[in-house]
Amino acid sequence: MDWKRIADFVLQGSRDWEQYAVLLVRLAIGLFFAISGANKLFVAGRRQTMYETLVAAKVPFPLLMTYFVSGVEFVGGAMLIVGLLSSVACFALLIDMIVAVLTTKLSAIPKGLSPLNWIDDLLFFPEILYVLFFVWLICSGPGRFSVDYWIANNLG
Repeated sequence: MDWKRIADFVLQGSRDWEQYAVLLVRLAIGLFFAISGANKLFVAGRRQTMYETLVAAKVPFPLLMTYFVSGVEFVGGAMLIVGLLSSVACFALLIDMIVAVLTTKLSAIPKGLSPLNWIDDLLFFPEILYVLFFVWLICSGPGRFSVDYWIANNLG
């Protein structure tokens, strides 16, 4: 048994498997947003819920923003699935999640919490996790299993 190799894996992970992790995260997040966006665009009840959420949050032009945000989620998610313009898609979805946190989530955190408990409540929101995934994907790139990788390697 190669103890050094095992220790290296435990302490540093494996670059051999990194591309699969990027693919897994990109596919899972892409599927989630593509499905969520499609539901908001094409299912009347979901679209109405989105509209009412934006009205309650006092977002300007709630009807227009319902379609815009839903479209960003649908198209951005689809782009992530195939790995096309992944950084652009991640950036658009990152802004979408930051706006969601600022307009609807922060007000749900109870007042009077200690700073540590306030951070705990903030980090509990899935939108914060999505923000972190998008930052990671922007920095790491979409990986070998993406249209972006194919385009970059065939540009000349």
